[in-house]
Amino acid sequence: MRQNLIAAALVVALGGFSAAAHADVNTVAGGVLFIDFTHLDQTALGKDTAAAGTGLDVKRGYLTIDHKFDDFWSANITTDFNYVSADSETQLFIKKAWLQAKWLNEFAVRIGSDDQPWIGFVDGLSGLRYVENSLVDKSGFGNSADWGIHVLGTGAGNFWNYNAAVTNGAGYKNPTRSNSVDFEGRVGIQPLPGLMLAVGGYSGELGKDVANLASTSDTRTFTRFDAVAAYNTSDLRLGAEYFSASNNKNNIVYTAATGSPLKDSSEGYSAWGWFSFTKDWAVFARYDHTEPNQDTVPSLKEQYEYLGLEFVPRKGIKIAGVYKHDTLKNALSTTNTKSDEIGLWAEVKF
Repeated sequence: MRQNLIAAALVVALGGFSAAAHADVNTVAGGVLFIDFTHLDQTALGKDTAAAGTGLDVKRGYLTIDHKFDDFWSANITTDFNYVSADSETQLFIKKAWLQAKWLNEFAVRIGSDDQPWIGFVDGLSGLRYVENSLVDKSGFGNSADWGIHVLGTGAGNFWNYNAAVTNGAGYKNPTRSNSVDFEGRVGIQPLPGLMLAVGGYSGELGKDVANLASTSDTRTFTRFDAVAAYNTSDLRLGAEYFSASNNKNNIVYTAATGSPLKDSSEGYSAWGWFSFTKDWAVFARYDHTEPNQDTVPSLKEQYEYLGLEFVPRKGIKIAGVYKHDTLKNALSTTNTKSDEIGLWAEVKF
């Protein structure tokens, strides 16, 4: 099935080549850094964790090259680096690497690794990715990018938009093949200037339906429903996000002989606000509530909030003083973690 989909997309893309309107070659390079210097107090079951302490971290660093062959063909490659504690070293990944064929604003096809339809879209609405991942990403219920075929477009003066992807399912860091492909999609409308309403969904095995899976094991299909509403102007951003999911990544593969792990469901919501009270200064806040294991550990709940003050000294640089509070607990007190973090977060774009 995967080979048929890729072959079909290539045929369509090549068929449109003769109709491409040629333009001057254009290559643009840039990058984004997410930097923080903070103090973290974190306890698990009343005891300090190894993560507690004070330090500087470059949580993410992206280097991007966009190349436009002509009005029809274009390409992008974006690298991503982050620190991996298991290896005690910083690792470099390819996050995006795609070739695009664009017929109209309403219809374009990208083949390769690209942003998934949901997470990056919500990050763009909040404008606060440098402070924290959006709800689905932070909770671990989605991948921000993946390898596959991506179809996207906007129309009617940006009144509607859509993005659909057929992907490997394991995320951009793991392009492993599996026996099936995953699907994620999103549709949105902008009925009024600044107001965005969108819904989306995901279905698949997250790349775990592999050929060498033990004969006594099987996979369950992970599904997720998403919704977001946001209102954005030059000095005000308000938004709310919701998701519900079943069979998260930790229990998607189970042993058929015992029927374990059990099926599970998850749910969460988030609300945020940002207000610019002068040209270069803004205040912002966010609140999340997540229930990651509603069937297997129904009393397990996570509550997360932050409050911050943002300063923009010049175009391309944002600096924010932020306080964050996060609690993960259940009634049995077997998984109780509390975090309080305060410090400076920054986004540097160039």
